[in-house]
Amino acid sequence: MSGRIICVAQQKGGAGKTTLVSNLAVAYLAEGKSVALFDTDPQGSLGKWLDIREETLGENQRLWFSTATAYGISRAIRGVDGEADVILIDTPPKADSDVRWVLRESDLVLVPVSASQADVWATHDLLDLADRAGKPTHIVMNRTRAGTRVGEEVAKSVAELEAQQLQSSLANRVVYAEALGRGLGVVEAKRNSSASDEVRALADEVSAILEL
Repeated sequence: MSGRIICVAQQKGGAGKTTLVSNLAVAYLAEGKSVALFDTDPQGSLGKWLDIREETLGENQRLWFSTATAYGISRAIRGVDGEADVILIDTPPKADSDVRWVLRESDLVLVPVSASQADVWATHDLLDLADRAGKPTHIVMNRTRAGTRVGEEVAKSVAELEAQQLQSSLANRVVYAEALGRGLGVVEAKRNSSASDEVRALADEVSAILEL
């Protein structure tokens, strides 16, 4: 059986794509699944995260990683076909023809949106590309700030977008940045925590959508 392919995309930089990819990867590894990671972002943050991880924990035989161009993503995916249960693709902060190549390979598109109207504004073009590709797309709220005016305003704006929003979300917690810097996911860095509960709930919701 081919792995289910999840593309994490957002036109705006700093929206939390790598945080989302790395934490989902670790959550699925913890469930015993095999995971392939592809980084199409020239900035290479996901690869840096993995380098730190392997320096600390060593290599994991159920975790594959490769960089790839958007145009080369099809070939890269074929290289792990049948080996990985989940394939996660981190993309560059742009919404153009390059990203279309990744979208067309994906079973699901996740679009992180943080508590900023700028994130919401930047989402429209990406949603349009995903719609043209005919791919199921879901908004993932990131760095949420419950009980704040900006949080309420962004939530209202997101609800007006033509895309479904996952029930699960990630709150604005320091542990996400700390775990990323240590090459970990929050389910490893702080196993019994609200952040770990958030990530597990998110992974479960995505699994249900993709029937993983």
